[in-house]
Amino acid sequence: MGAVRTLERISFELPGHVEGKVRHSWKLPDQKRLLVTTDRLSAFDRVLGLVQNKGQVLNQLAAWWFERTADIVPNHVIAVPDPNALIAVDATPLPVEVIVRARLTGSTDTAVLPRYKAGERLLYGYHLPDGIEDHGALPEPLITPTTKAEKGGHDRPTTVDEVASSGVIDPGMWTEIQKVALELFRRGTEIAAGAGFVLADTKYEFGLAPDGSLVIIDEMHTPDSSRFWAADSLEERLVNGLGPEAFDKEPIRLAMAAVGYRGEGTIPSLPDEVWATASARYVELYERITGLAFIPGAQPADERIRSNLAGWLDADAVPVSA
Repeated sequence: MGAVRTLERISFELPGHVEGKVRHSWKLPDQKRLLVTTDRLSAFDRVLGLVQNKGQVLNQLAAWWFERTADIVPNHVIAVPDPNALIAVDATPLPVEVIVRARLTGSTDTAVLPRYKAGERLLYGYHLPDGIEDHGALPEPLITPTTKAEKGGHDRPTTVDEVASSGVIDPGMWTEIQKVALELFRRGTEIAAGAGFVLADTKYEFGLAPDGSLVIIDEMHTPDSSRFWAADSLEERLVNGLGPEAFDKEPIRLAMAAVGYRGEGTIPSLPDEVWATASARYVELYERITGLAFIPGAQPADERIRSNLAGWLDADAVPVSA
């Protein structure tokens, strides 16, 4: 991507380091956790590349959504000291990703569209009717959970009933999580519509705060965790057999699939303009959803992050080079 500056990783001498596909996190004193969101983009359970400004968009947009849904469920946010960093409650993640789908769409193995087109009608425990068009509306928003994979593995589809019977989450809490997820999705759908987007589906992650209470963690309603489509062009595009105009990472998934890549083997290179377009779409989504101008953080990002975090880190914690 030439001279484009992106944040691939950052390191601190702090305990409890966890490196996900997109985020790093570390334990802080007083049951807090530091999370730093990088510019890495993942799909097919692999990190595929870097998208300029992506980490900042995700971090700031998630914080915006958390603030506007706190009346539905508490979240893990304590402070946002840097565009790419979050100080959060050190919650224990629950072992299920809660995906809510309102449209028959997707391109991965866990998505509903490929399976529906292959003739399946029993999906995630739901019987779907015949005749739903590609990317068309489902009868109602559906919760389609997946189990979280170990690093390097693939998420596994499951069902609402299987989660309830497995015992991995307390049944009463699982009932509450489903109710909360659907309410969050309704709120997200309304706000997205006001900004000219269709929220096709999304992923929520929940955890337990140190006192055992339920909190939503990670991110929410971002272009990494959700599919956002331009509403004004959707009907015409579907009538003409075109896919939705996507403001998320689906174009990267489709570009990879177009050259034969679906998560196995060597990751192919994509043209620079594909990554640049993804960056522009992420920023546009942020601005339209929030109504705020996107102001890129100062570069180099790792130096800025260290400076902004100085007051939050333990005096004995010494930053190390990325």
